[in-house]
Amino acid sequence: MMEIKKAEFTLSAPMESMCPKDNKPEYAFIGRSNVGKSSLINMLTNNKKLAKTSATPGKTLLINHFIINNEWYLVDLPGYGFAKRSKKEVAKLEQMISGYILQREQLVNVFLLIDIRLEPQKIDLEFIQWLGDSSVPFAIVFTKADKLSVAKARQSVEDYKKVLLETWEELPPIFVTSAEKRQGREEVLDYIEQINKEIKDN
Repeated sequence: MMEIKKAEFTLSAPMESMCPKDNKPEYAFIGRSNVGKSSLINMLTNNKKLAKTSATPGKTLLINHFIINNEWYLVDLPGYGFAKRSKKEVAKLEQMISGYILQREQLVNVFLLIDIRLEPQKIDLEFIQWLGDSSVPFAIVFTKADKLSVAKARQSVEDYKKVLLETWEELPPIFVTSAEKRQGREEVLDYIEQINKEIKDN
């Protein structure tokens, strides 16, 4: 089990070219506004103040790097899909997100966060499709599992899988998490550790 001994904020960048200049593997977390991204990042890193939960959703308009155990980066990407932005702002954000995801060589995996309480949303499904079409390795992380009963949460995941299997032959890894109950923490960190090992061995 990966132990997180050290988690520190490194820098915020407005574009991919201004991200850290070293070769450590990067794991990006992204999701729609209000999906519980900051809470999940804080829970994973055991640091309540690491990712600041902003009062206005979608305040993170930069690519935020956090160095973990001096070995890898956790990257907090801006949320997508909020209505309160101008077309120009949305376009700029999309450009920044896609620039980072498509051009960043150090990026090894994208964790796409999805609120377990919602039915499959078009915007998330389109994002999943885009990641697939772009051959970007990703995993789906369902958040806020504590807000549903265990049976309902399981059903929600099954419903999602059904929708995905209409277009996907193989499903990405899927994690069910709750920042409140610290659920899914080990699974996500083990997955990251496993990828880090594979990179080292190559």
